[in-house]
Amino acid sequence: MKAINPYLNFPGTTEQAFQFYRSVFGGQFAVLQRFGDLPNGDQTPVQDRNMIMHVSLPLPNGSVLMGTDACESVGQKLIMGNNFSISLECESEAEVTSLFTALTAGGKVEMSPQKTFWGAFFAMGTDRFGVQWMFNYQHAPMPA
Repeated sequence: MKAINPYLNFPGTTEQAFQFYRSVFGGQFAVLQRFGDLPNGDQTPVQDRNMIMHVSLPLPNGSVLMGTDACESVGQKLIMGNNFSISLECESEAEVTSLFTALTAGGKVEMSPQKTFWGAFFAMGTDRFGVQWMFNYQHAPMPA
C-alpha cells in the first residue's frame, strides 16, 4: 500500500473548506472537479452542478487531503459519522480487491471494485464497525 489519506465529506461547503486548508498548508489543488464537469454532468440537477465532486490537496508530508460535497439530490445525506472515509492508495488492482474484500466482510458494499472514468480501479465500502473505506489504484493519469 502506498498511502493512507483522509477523505472528507461536506454539506455543500467543500470549496470553502479546501480554500481554507490550502491557505493553511499551502500548495495547489492536484484535482478539482465539479459534478457538472462529469460525463453526463448535464444530467446532474442544476443546483448541484457547481458543487465539488472531487478535490485533492497534496500536503507537505506527502499525504493528500481529499474531499467532496454530499449531494442530497443523488441520495447522499451527511450526518456525523459519515463525513469522512479512509482512502487507501493501492499498488495494484489485486490489492484493491483483496483489501476491499477483507475490510467489507460483515459490513456494507457501496461500490464493488471496478474501473472508473478517472483512470482508476476503485471500490468503496463500510466495515462491520461503521468505518468508511475507499480503495484506489490509479493506473492512468487522473484528468485535471
